[in-house]
Amino acid sequence: LIAVLASAANARADEVEDAIQEGLAAYKSEDYSSAASSLDYAAQLIRQKKGGELESVFPEPLDGWTADDASSEGTAAAMFGGGVTASRDYRRDDDSVSIQLVTDSPLLQGVMMMLSNPSFALADGGKLERINGQKGIVKYDEDNRSGDINLVVDNRVLVTVEGNGVDRDELIAYASAVDFDKLSE
Repeated sequence: LIAVLASAANARADEVEDAIQEGLAAYKSEDYSSAASSLDYAAQLIRQKKGGELESVFPEPLDGWTADDASSEGTAAAMFGGGVTASRDYRRDDDSVSIQLVTDSPLLQGVMMMLSNPSFALADGGKLERINGQKGIVKYDEDNRSGDINLVVDNRVLVTVEGNGVDRDELIAYASAVDFDKLSE
């Protein structure tokens, strides 16, 4: 029984390699449609695995807050440029904070150029700030008690923190609690 369970676990762990081997075999047989399909499947499995790893960087809820489970998704290049996204939502009564992560997306290059341009950041009310050593743009509307923070970590992960019904300090606290070290790994 133990050998069967161990064999099943190994088969599951090698699903990516199996899909790659299937793709390679189909390619060598000149079955290009099957090869592409198998390799796309392997790439999707890898994106799912990476998304699961991203879920571990979200902070626990602040005192008095609750949080949904983190979720992630990997998308192929045909959909919005592709990439891996993960998110987690936090609530306190009618107040909310949402944290989203995006990585491995070609669309990030354009976003990063805009975030790195101080003129663009300041044009719509944003302020450049460092949060736990990360450069970011903070926009906050005191009257509506809402705002967002955008940070680029290691030039490859976009972190967006959005809040409604929150104090600026709470928004900053959630952004500060993201595990930037793990994101940089």
